[in-house]
Amino acid sequence: MKTQFNFNDGGRSKYFKGTGGDCVTRAIAIVGGKDYKEVYDRLATENQKQRKGKYDRKRSAAGKQTALHGISTRRKWFKDYMSELGFRWVPTMLIGQGCKVHLKADELPSGKLVCAVSKHYVAVIDGVINDTYDCSRDGTRCVYGYYIKEG
Repeated sequence: MKTQFNFNDGGRSKYFKGTGGDCVTRAIAIVGGKDYKEVYDRLATENQKQRKGKYDRKRSAAGKQTALHGISTRRKWFKDYMSELGFRWVPTMLIGQGCKVHLKADELPSGKLVCAVSKHYVAVIDGVINDTYDCSRDGTRCVYGYYIKEG
């Protein structure tokens, strides 16, 4: 079954021109029903407080007040923020296990999800991808895990 796609920038175009590496901000704004700028500001503030780690890329946004060039979603502050918004993390792939869940409507639960795929986060609402492009790779893209909105 082909996954449906709905173009949705999460409200980004009200505040910024062009495109950027803000997929985390967009996905949270879409699924969480929050204003893009509110989510962006919170992520940018937390990103600025974060020290640059030993393994961060040279162009990492750590230590800078921006959410346009990636967010380290493995940090405790990020996980706490998602929990604060009412999300629960569900891992779908363990080390050495291989891909079990793909970005397809029939392999994901219904509801509001922020899915982690390779180098990208995407909003999925009741099996419909809400993003600026169809990132499903025709249903072959592996989902590492997802945050599901509870309540």
